[in-house]
Parts: sequence; structure tokens; C-alpha cells
Amino acid sequence: MSNPTGIVYLLDDELGMVKAVTRLLRARGFEVHGFTSPASFLEAYRPESDSCLILDVAMPELDGLHLQRRLTHKGILLPIVFLTGHGDIPMSVRAMKAGAVDFLTKPVKDVDLLRAVRAALARAAEQREAATISARLTRLTPREREVMEHVIAGKLNKQIAFDLGTGEQNIKIHRGRMMHKMGLESVTDLVRIAEKLGIGRKED
Repeated sequence: MSNPTGIVYLLDDELGMVKAVTRLLRARGFEVHGFTSPASFLEAYRPESDSCLILDVAMPELDGLHLQRRLTHKGILLPIVFLTGHGDIPMSVRAMKAGAVDFLTKPVKDVDLLRAVRAALARAAEQREAATISARLTRLTPREREVMEHVIAGKLNKQIAFDLGTGEQNIKIHRGRMMHKMGLESVTDLVRIAEKLGIGRKED
């Protein structure tokens, strides 16, 4: 199975654990950056690349749940896989409700950790795509946005022109500009990203 691309950050105050998990993931082809303190991780973290965080819960400086909340408050949507030897059900529930991808307990099976890391990196890629598309949406004019929603609803240019009270040639122009700004080649791609973002024209 091929791995999603991206960086795996690993934060655990036990150096032996950091080394062991780093060896495991690198042997499977992942790029891993390991840390033993929240401060060193926060200093090194770069949001430019798709990434996820394997995070211990019990750490002397700042426990994992508090770090999760801090990242959220900063607007950092970093998918987190908790890995701890001191977890319990209420703790795992809090972590998952706050958006964690998984909550694993030590000792963890290799297959479970690898599955969780792949899922976390896949989520990171989805989040980046959503952010990119959302940014492109802001570049659309109100008319291009209207045309987009009609296209998503499956309407032909002639139908859109009738609904918006304009000529079909104008719709073709707006449609072309809309697709260019969105960076898309086909209506299928447009519908796919619209479904992910929950946008579209609701028909009566």
C-alpha cells in the first residue's frame, strides 16, 4: 500500500519511544520529525506541508490534550493521533470530540499505528484541498458563483441563461471564467469538490 505524502511529527517525552516509532515509520517510507518536548515541536512545526502529529498525552511541560486545544485555538488544523500509556475512556472521548483521528494505547500494534498515520495524512490532504478550493471560491464574482451553482445542479447553458435572464453566450463566458478560477477541467471535478464543501444550489 502506498503512503499518503506528508510529514509525520512525533511528540513523546520518552526518547526511547520517539526513536522506536521513528524507526518503524521511516522503514515504511514516511518522513518523520521526532520531538521530546512541546516547545521543540512548536518551534519546528511548519504548516506549509501536509502533516499529522502523533502525540503523547502525559508530558511534564504540557499534556497532549492541552496542546491539542492550543493548536485548535491558533487555527492549526493538524490531524492528531494520540498514543499514550495513560489513557482512559473519558480522555479518549474528549480527544476524539476535539477532532483527533485516533486514540491508541501503548504498547501499540504496528498495523494499528500505520493505519492511523495513513488516515491522518489523508485527512491533512483533504483539509488542504478544502482550504485551496475555499480560497478560489472567494475569487469568483457573484454572477460566476450563481453560474457555478446552476452547473452543479446539472443544468445546461441554455437553462442557466433562462433562469438568470441573460444570453447563452454570456453564460458560456462566465462558466469558462469560473472553471478557470477554480482550477478545474471538468464538471465532474466541480461536483466532487462541491459535495466535499457542502455547496450547491438547492432546487425546489
